[in-house]
Amino acid sequence: MTSTAVWTPSQDFIQRTRLHQWMQALGESDYETFLERSTNDPRWFAQALEQALGITWDTPYQTALNDAGGIKHPRWYEGGQLNIIRSALERWAADPVQAQRPALIWESEDGQIVEASYGELARRVNNVAQGLVELGVEPGDRVAIYMPLLIETVVALLAVVKLGAIFTPAFSGYAAEALATRLEASGAKLLITADGFLRRGKTIRMKEEADRAAALCPGLEKVVVVRRLGRDIPWNAERDLDFASLESCDGSQCATAVVDSQAPLMLIYTSGTTGKPKGAVHTHSGFPLKAALDVGLCMDVGQNDRLFWITDMGWLTGPVVVFGSLINGACAVLYEGSPDFPQADRVWQIGTRHRATHIGVSPTLVRSLMQHGDAIAQGHDLGALRTFTSTGEPWNPEPWLWLFDTVGNGRYPIINYAGGTEIGGGILTNVLVKPISPVTFNSRMPGMAAQVCDSQGQAVQQALGELAMTQPWIGMTHSFWQEPERYENSYFNRFPDTWVHGDWAIIDAEGFWTITGRSDDTLNVAGKRIGPAEMESILVSHPQVLEAGAIGVPDDIKGEAPVCFVVLHPGVQPSPALDSELRGLIGNRLGKAMAPKHLHFVSELPKTRNGKVMRRVIRAAYLGQDTGDLSSLENTGALGAISRCHLQAA
Repeated sequence: MTSTAVWTPSQDFIQRTRLHQWMQALGESDYETFLERSTNDPRWFAQALEQALGITWDTPYQTALNDAGGIKHPRWYEGGQLNIIRSALERWAADPVQAQRPALIWESEDGQIVEASYGELARRVNNVAQGLVELGVEPGDRVAIYMPLLIETVVALLAVVKLGAIFTPAFSGYAAEALATRLEASGAKLLITADGFLRRGKTIRMKEEADRAAALCPGLEKVVVVRRLGRDIPWNAERDLDFASLESCDGSQCATAVVDSQAPLMLIYTSGTTGKPKGAVHTHSGFPLKAALDVGLCMDVGQNDRLFWITDMGWLTGPVVVFGSLINGACAVLYEGSPDFPQADRVWQIGTRHRATHIGVSPTLVRSLMQHGDAIAQGHDLGALRTFTSTGEPWNPEPWLWLFDTVGNGRYPIINYAGGTEIGGGILTNVLVKPISPVTFNSRMPGMAAQVCDSQGQAVQQALGELAMTQPWIGMTHSFWQEPERYENSYFNRFPDTWVHGDWAIIDAEGFWTITGRSDDTLNVAGKRIGPAEMESILVSHPQVLEAGAIGVPDDIKGEAPVCFVVLHPGVQPSPALDSELRGLIGNRLGKAMAPKHLHFVSELPKTRNGKVMRRVIRAAYLGQDTGDLSSLENTGALGAISRCHLQAA
């Protein structure tokens, strides 16, 4: 398998990128040499990174990396003291020019637009921090953020950080039980939420869910409410406070806590296949620097650029956008609602209106927009745009090319970006100093000693294997909250001194990387392993197929047999002929042995709100097994139809 580049940077383009200019300043003229040095000499890289980002230290660190704890427990910038709020906000607010420039732009689904300059954001953060002090919030306390994407959301989390407390963001679509699980696990002292927000024109009632969660968490002391919609809501006079009362405090003298470089900054939960969610602990000198590296130096977001990414603060991309933008002096464009409402071209409208230089999407979003036709991609002035960015799941070629050719007219590179919550950012990416091909990644991230391993843990190329890291990296989770053994068992129990991420990947003959899916999703058909994304890509290449999901089920002869689920474009009806055609398509492309045992037409696939198809949930529902943690699932109603499919197949 080889990939063909469709976008190649000119030498002039390369020289204008922040990555190239950083390399030049470090005396490195060749990217591959720089990349190798970034992992072979992690102390050098850590020092070079914090200097390039202009990180403010209250006490200088003694060593950029103490690796006595091995890959599992590195200590970055040991001996240093800081608060990342100084680098992300306070230094910009102290600059008379930058203080007047926008740090955040917010647009609501119903068309409201609010801007906050760096100076205004700093003032609001100081006031809310003072209000939190008066509520008894101290360094090390956990404060949960259960909010839609609002300016107040960013104000709240930065105020928590300023005090040396720990913010724990929760997905805005969680129901009470899922929220309560995270509040209890983190030991949150305080919850900041909203009365609600708009999605697809409907009111999402957050305060009521927050109340039900609070009732399950006796350790929770206060609930602070942002009046986003101004609607009537239940109110507990002894427990509830209005966010406006915190903003009315005088924070002009509120001190910024100075903490150790290893002090926790964020506690963010990621759903496991089974059992309770895992709480990834990120520190002041870890995750924010990784976010700023990925966004600023690799995605080329610089001072006063505008990054617009469809996300949620409960997914890692939300905090990545906040810290990646602010540390680099850029502006984050926040959007509250559904990206295709009230018109299917809402994303491009927002990008045009706010002159976004970078627009972040997911493959699922692009696939859903494609069904509206090419017209929605036309008539928008994306003149400020420089790149698209994408994360969340593997691409299929057709939607990737539609975004590149139809929306972008072949002008804008697509920065494919893959990593994870525990990674603190990206493992693989498309850097702008190398050619880019559809679907793939052209590089591992600087500082990431990534490789593809065979079943013995040996590095391989042109063969499917486990994506793994052999060196620690800035931004990796410090551990799981109060579960150190679970942390070690989750990633280090396969190969010695190696983090196994749980993704299948392959490096082709041209050096392009492809992630084919989660390794626990991989099908093993008659001894041949195949990633579900490979099968799904074939199905969605058919003009009548919108989306597809592939799983493996027990089979007496093959050990495991493929079963596929297909969502058709609106107006297309299932038929035996189409069923036969799709099965034949897979058989012709992958071999008859890979033809699905069953193919089912469904109206939707179970997904998280950020667009990941939940294959483990599809498999469990289909086989009548325990579906595990469903807290991140947006459309649980899809599971009933999948369960019925199995009965029909039987």
